Amino acid sequence: MRTYWAFYWPLALTAIGMVLSIQFQNATLARYPDAVTELAILALSLGVFSFFNASQQFIAQLSNVYARSQEGSRRAWRFVVAASLVITAPLFFLATTTTGAALIELIFSIEPAVVDRVREYLLLLCPLIFLNGQRHYFTGLLAQAQLTGWITVFNFVYLGTVITALVSGFALGAPAVLVVVGAETFAVCLLIALLLFAYRYFYTLPAKPEHSHVEYRELVKFFIPVSTTGVMFALSRPILFAFVARMPDGLLTIAALRVAFDFSMIFQQAANQFRHFFITFGFTDLQNKIRFMIVICCGLTGCMLLFTLTDLADLVWNKSMGMSTELTDLAIDVTLIMCLMPAIIIYRNYYHGQLMMERKTGGMAYASIIRVIGIYAAAQALFALQWLNHSSAACVLILGFVIEAYFARLAVHRVKKVT
Repeated sequence: MRTYWAFYWPLALTAIGMVLSIQFQNATLARYPDAVTELAILALSLGVFSFFNASQQFIAQLSNVYARSQEGSRRAWRFVVAASLVITAPLFFLATTTTGAALIELIFSIEPAVVDRVREYLLLLCPLIFLNGQRHYFTGLLAQAQLTGWITVFNFVYLGTVITALVSGFALGAPAVLVVVGAETFAVCLLIALLLFAYRYFYTLPAKPEHSHVEYRELVKFFIPVSTTGVMFALSRPILFAFVARMPDGLLTIAALRVAFDFSMIFQQAANQFRHFFITFGFTDLQNKIRFMIVICCGLTGCMLLFTLTDLADLVWNKSMGMSTELTDLAIDVTLIMCLMPAIIIYRNYYHGQLMMERKTGGMAYASIIRVIGIYAAAQALFALQWLNHSSAACVLILGFVIEAYFARLAVHRVKKVT
């Protein structure tokens, strides 16, 4: 258990540090004129960007699994570079062409002026696809070598850099898009430099080399299903936003959902670290591992409830970050529902870990696709019945992850029957 704690808590803090940067983005935009519109535009922009960026979400797991020899490491890195460039191409298309603008306007049913602002964000976000690919790759290597303490230190340096850049940009009167994207890009570049430093001086390959002759075909076979899983996750918000945008006060509701979802991601990302946990430690000593998962789940859920049911939420969002009372009240309602998320995510990741260890990641993609179908169907039904609001939209998101967890469990049982 001590080993598990020593491995897990730095990764959990890392996840918190990464997601906290989004909270400071929200706080910065809340101080601009017409803050609700700025927050909604960022939510729409990141919804599109995340559709592509999320396909790299499992690169850290790919490097953890396959970069276990010199040749395996070289091939895995080359694969990540190629994949990042391929993923960037359609995002660049959306940001720079009239066809891309028409697609954005059609999907979100937004005015041309808002479309132009979204495209401005997307163009500046394009380089982050490649940069995040490198960040995930070297993070996976450090996790493989159980150097998670360094990951934590570097990510809090990243967080400090984002905060400093946001405050500086706002104080200088820079446009919101340059402040938000510029701060993120500069901080990620610094983070990659620090990860390379640790890789150069502290990382060592596993004592027993593996995957020395891994072929690119096998990497593709592993990556496409997990990439699909990431993309399906990124689709969840845009699908909800596409329906919510058609409601009265749609921009206000989208802004509230973004604030609440981003806060919940702090705890969801902490729960997601169990993917590294099982890849690194395997499935022996399962009784202690399950007990450890339950303790973490209770802790994460308790923290979310404490924030939501006390005056902390109002203190942070309304008084400290300067968000309106109306926006804060809606975000609190959504966050209370999202308190169910840590338990669902940890349960799902228990089965994700097994599928990745068996290198049978197709089941993850299958489950995530069904999740998105479920979210779309539920959102469509609620919209048709005129029952869609900020609270029911949060319930739809929760329902989607319940569906995914169930089908991931079925996928594991199918793999066990075959083997």
